[in-house]
This record gives sequence, structure tokens and C-alpha cells, in this order.
Amino acid sequence: MSDPKTVRRESSRPASASILYSRAFWGLMLRDFRVLRREVGPFAIRVAMNPLLFLFVFTYIFPRIGQSFGNASAGGAMNFGTVLLPGLMAVAVMFTGIAAVALPLSSEFGITREIDDRVMCPLPVAGVAIEKICFSALQSMLSALIVFPLAYFIPAQPVHVHVSSYLLLGAVLVLASLVSGALGMTIGTSVEPRQIGLIFSVVVVPITFLGCVYYPWALLYHVRWLQYAVLLNPIVYMSEGLRAALTPALPHMPVWLILGALVVSLLVLGGAGIRGFLRRVIG
Repeated sequence: MSDPKTVRRESSRPASASILYSRAFWGLMLRDFRVLRREVGPFAIRVAMNPLLFLFVFTYIFPRIGQSFGNASAGGAMNFGTVLLPGLMAVAVMFTGIAAVALPLSSEFGITREIDDRVMCPLPVAGVAIEKICFSALQSMLSALIVFPLAYFIPAQPVHVHVSSYLLLGAVLVLASLVSGALGMTIGTSVEPRQIGLIFSVVVVPITFLGCVYYPWALLYHVRWLQYAVLLNPIVYMSEGLRAALTPALPHMPVWLILGALVVSLLVLGGAGIRGFLRRVIG
């Protein structure tokens, strides 16, 4: 007959381990927040520069010199600033998420092996990878919030935003941010540190221009083969999801397809990124 004290000790071990892991996870998050707080100025400038230039050139200068995009009918609901806002937020989310994971990993997996200091914490190695993805997701959501007010102050024509569902907006932002962090983890663990810059030119820039950032996906029916080809691009669902949440008057994908594709992208890219992280750290 087993000792009741022994049974209690054994039953409490999983709870104790989960508490230890959660504290270690939160400790890593606090460490990363402290580092980000010291660099909040450069972070904000880095995030805001790209959408600032796009909005200034395409929605402020072009209308004032007689050039225009989109359709000004329906009370301006189709002006280019309205079309562009969700896409620019998606770009900010994608770039920030990738940079927040892939760029630090390029140095942490370098000669100095700084990653070894992180994996020594009382947390499974996979948990360290998940923490990096989650922290990058928080940065991505912050970058989206930085972009949002720019669209109200810069365009010459007013941007028409109507949040159809705050629940949908939150779900899309969270999923899109996690997907971008997972993609950053996959890139950072699959590519040699010296090739990270090349990956941004060869992979990140093309998927951005083919990610329905500057046009709704539905308008690609004019180029039918491309309309189906871009469905493999996760940023398409980020742009379309934000378009559905912020500018529902514009054509967009069905919500169930957007959320389903983001969940599948997260599972695929997250699994690949975590496996790559384990291989680089343990193997």
C-alpha cells in the first residue's frame, strides 16, 4: 500500500513543474521587454518609416499632383488610402515579426553562441522557441498600432475605417502576429546568419508585393493564375483579414477562410520553426 505522503508529492510534481516553467517563460519575456524598452525609439522609427513613406507618396503627394488610385465613388470608400491601410498594417506585422525573431537568431546562433545562455533557463528548449514567437507577436501588434494613426493624419483624402467586429480584428491581429513570428523562427533557424539579408531580398520583399497589400485579393480575378498562386502566401490572409475587420465595404475573402488559413499557417510554420530551433540548439 503506497504512502499517502508519497502520493501527494508525486501528484504535486506536475503542478510544480508547470509553475516553474511559467515563471521561467515570464522571466524571459520580462528580459526581452527590458531590452525593447531601451530601444523603443529606434523600434518606432523602424516600424513607422515604411508605411509613412507609402502613405505620404501615394495618398498625399499623388492626389495633390492629380494622380490617383482606386475609385472615389461610394463616398470615397474606395480611395487608395482606405485600400492601403489594412495592407500596410499587415506589412508592418510581417516585417516586425520576422525581424524580431530572425535577426536576433542570426547573432545568437553565431560564433559566440549566445543562445546557450537562454536555453539554460529552467524551461524546455521548445518553450524558449515559443517565447521568442510570442514576444515577436507582441512587437508585431504594437507595430500595427503605430501604423494606424498615420493613416488618419497623412492622406489628402479621408480614410474610411469602420470596425465591423472588434473580436474579428483582435483575432486577426493575434493570429497574424503569431504567424509572422513563426515565419521568422523558420527563417532564422533554416538560414545561415550571413544569408539573412539575402533572404529579406529574395523572400520577404516578393511575398509582400504579392500579398494583396495594395489591392484586394478579389481584384486579382483579372490574372486568374496569380489569384490562386498567392493563396500560398500567408500575408494575403493578414491583409484580407484586416481588410474584413477595418474596411468591410471593400471586397475581401470570407472570414472563415481567412481565420482557417491563418491557423493552418501558424501550425505549419510554428512546427517547422520549433523543429528547426531544436535542431540548431541540440543537434
